[in-house]
Amino acid sequence: MATCHCLLLPAPFKPTIIPPKPTSKITCSSITTQSQSAKQHLLTLISDQHRGLKTQNDPVKGSSIIQAIDAMADLGKDTVTTEDSLSATWRLLWTTEKEQLFIIEKAPLFGTQAGDVLQVIDVEKRTLNNVITFPPDGVFFVRSSIEVASSQRVNFRFTSAVLRGKSWEIPLPPFGQGWFESVYIDEDIRVVKDIRGRLFSC
Repeated sequence: MATCHCLLLPAPFKPTIIPPKPTSKITCSSITTQSQSAKQHLLTLISDQHRGLKTQNDPVKGSSIIQAIDAMADLGKDTVTTEDSLSATWRLLWTTEKEQLFIIEKAPLFGTQAGDVLQVIDVEKRTLNNVITFPPDGVFFVRSSIEVASSQRVNFRFTSAVLRGKSWEIPLPPFGQGWFESVYIDEDIRVVKDIRGRLFSC
């Protein structure tokens, strides 16, 4: 289950008799306010982008979103994002990954609509499942094994895949490996960059 992590703890306050000039003190509260503001800005930018479909044809909006993502990554710098906070079911909000956007966009050609796009991660069990739903009965399911490589990076290897309908399923061969970095994470959002430079907000 995703849990909240503070980005910076307040330093102990030691009063001086005659300070040379007023100084600002960075506190956990101020950092939290900053992260909430940056997060809300990012969520506002992507709220009407249909998970990234509209962004493909709007380079100005895309540039604004990338800047907002970089701001979130800066706030998440030096934090650990590969522990218990990563274990959760994450729903895709926005991405630059062309394969996922292609599936979302072309689903109506097959008489359906793409539903939720999910990542189900269990750090302890070292598993990652990518799921794209096609209501009411369809699902594309990709299983992977994972290994924590650093404080923010996770390596993954695809192990199996299946395309499933109401009364049928087609197994597909596993197809590759790579890594991703969760550059920011809290109880509401996870911002990810991967081996191919793709960006995700979940």
